[in-house]
Amino acid sequence: DPAAAEALVDEFRGDIRLTIDEIRRVVYELRPPALDDLGLVQAVRNQAERNNQQATVSSEKATVSSERSSENEALLVVVEAPEGLPQLPAAVEVAAYRIIQEALANVAHHARADRCTVRISVENGAGDAALVVEVIDDGIGLNSRGRENGLGLLSMRERAEELGGQCRITSLPRGGTRVWARMPIN
Repeated sequence: DPAAAEALVDEFRGDIRLTIDEIRRVVYELRPPALDDLGLVQAVRNQAERNNQQATVSSEKATVSSERSSENEALLVVVEAPEGLPQLPAAVEVAAYRIIQEALANVAHHARADRCTVRISVENGAGDAALVVEVIDDGIGLNSRGRENGLGLLSMRERAEELGGQCRITSLPRGGTRVWARMPIN
């Protein structure tokens, strides 16, 4: 039955396309291609640039209002990082990138911040080196948002702890939030 065979082949093609799309999504979740193509620092800079461009577009579309919405119309993201990082374990690179991504998403969607600084550095202590990432915003802080234990905050902590590191998320005394994570790279 050629007609039935052709219909079956078309169905298989659709299933194969869906499976390939799902595999690509899973692979991207495991290790974003930007890390392989650009490295951690440049991938974070590109993410910051996308945030800055989105804020510019939102600002241009926004109506004049005395009160800011939860979406930041004029968020400026600045990245402070050395040009050359030492070779990092893949798991540390992915965790750092995902922590920064989640922190930036939280700032963009909840903080009502004007400015956000992302810092990436390497600490060399007595026998142990660590990658340190910080995301600091000048927004309303955690307590004002009422989301101190959200899923995103939990996932940031878990990513660092899975690698033997730590992650602290705190409200700053004069407003804003600080996400700080330290992950060993030995």
